[in-house]
Amino acid sequence: MKRLVLCMLLALVTLPIVSLEIGGVLLPDNLNVAGQELQLNGAGLRKKAFIKVYACGLYMPAASSDADAILADSTAIVVRMHFIYKKVGAKKLISAWNEGFENAGFQQTFASEIQTFNSFFSQDAKKNDLYDISYLPGTGIQISRNNSVVGTIPNPAFRKAVFSIWLGDKTALPGLKKKLLNL
Repeated sequence: MKRLVLCMLLALVTLPIVSLEIGGVLLPDNLNVAGQELQLNGAGLRKKAFIKVYACGLYMPAASSDADAILADSTAIVVRMHFIYKKVGAKKLISAWNEGFENAGFQQTFASEIQTFNSFFSQDAKKNDLYDISYLPGTGIQISRNNSVVGTIPNPAFRKAVFSIWLGDKTALPGLKKKLLNL
């Protein structure tokens, strides 16, 4: 009998993980984006003071803890935000994006792209909304809300500016950055 229980426990331990719970929501272990399988690199919570705002996952073709290499790369990447807080106003979202772009030093270089990016966040983010901010080679930056594409910015150079919001040297989210990089 002990042998049977031990075998069952061993079988459970070796099953693949299909999702990760962060802040009470599940983030999938993998995402299929435009036919490419991306794996969860790391995940954490975006908090403002003591409020849990969103669960965040970083998805890439291969795991990496090197932020500089990730930002310099040109492969597919997704940041998934699963909102936990009841509502985050569109103006607050845009203000946070602008802070991220400014911290990373990209406000002037990509002024037109940032304006377009911000226009994709015209609605408040509500509890359980899913936002995917993706870079797809040949497509560019793509924003999806609840699995519907909101808009695309085709400039491939904008990739580094967008993902510097979470992974840049001067991110306003250093704790989340560590979690996304699995450090």
